Amino acid sequence: MSLKLPPSAATPASATGPRPAAGPGRPKDLAKRAAILDAAARMFTQHGFEGASMDQIAAEAGVSKLTVYSHFGDKEALFGEAVRVVCASLMPDDLFVADPSAPLRSQLSDIAKAFFAMITSDEALATHRMMMTPGSDERVRQMFWQAGPERTQRAFASFLEARVARGDLDVPDLQRAARQFFALLKGDLHTRMACGLCERPDAAGVDTHVEATVDMFLRAYASRTPVQT
Repeated sequence: MSLKLPPSAATPASATGPRPAAGPGRPKDLAKRAAILDAAARMFTQHGFEGASMDQIAAEAGVSKLTVYSHFGDKEALFGEAVRVVCASLMPDDLFVADPSAPLRSQLSDIAKAFFAMITSDEALATHRMMMTPGSDERVRQMFWQAGPERTQRAFASFLEARVARGDLDVPDLQRAARQFFALLKGDLHTRMACGLCERPDAAGVDTHVEATVDMFLRAYASRTPVQT
């Protein structure tokens, strides 16, 4: 899971389209929020949760520490929101909408490629190492899990449920199947990358890995009963 914010990712979705009239401070507040989240993502990735201070984040964002607290309350809430925003920007909700007009394999591949790109970025690997450091705060690991991986697994389980309802899949345990899918995508490749033992595969290698994962998943869960029309 990367803590690097893509352009405009820190801006709430409602800020990207037409906005209702509001007080004169509203656009500035949205810009400040985005700057704080972007700065927080960089500081947490570089220094870890304990090493990054609210003073550093405020200075990096170009705002006062009071402004940071007024937007997010405390460092724990800021960390969780930074993780959530990054996750939602790289794997948005519409990625998990079961499109009846799209082939199941194609949708699974799109989800898999987005997930693999997210977890194998330099920032994501740095965050993973931070989480695995002995003595790291259990509260921080829990916040990271809830804002990132848990959200992704829950969204994918909902996607699977919709495809089961259509008769495309036969999945007796949706949560287990969701965990299996992402575990297959990580495989030993993610572990070796996190340990610095290999580089990220090229585009062809990523495609091969993703398609092999989707093949295995479908062999386990594709419906054997023809869909009634």
